[in-house]
Amino acid sequence: MAYYTYIMASQRNGTLYIGVTNDLVRRGHEHREGLAPGFTRQHGVKRLVWYEIHETARAAITREKALKKWRRAWKLDLIEKNNPQWRDLFDEIAP
Repeated sequence: MAYYTYIMASQRNGTLYIGVTNDLVRRGHEHREGLAPGFTRQHGVKRLVWYEIHETARAAITREKALKKWRRAWKLDLIEKNNPQWRDLFDEIAP
């Protein structure tokens, strides 16, 4: 089973959300459709802009916790290096 650490954004350089899941397609759909109450729905965070695949839940959670401690500028750089156009990567992973 794969585990994912991911970053969602409201728009380019907008509000960011960092999370972990074992089903990135399902979780991305939940964010996009605003199905779960909370931060992402309140702030319109619907665009998957970055993700990493991990072999264990522990590795994914460890990465999530580390990213949450990063400065915002570092998070933006991480996104820009891998996704300079801030494309919604959900379209690339969804069947």
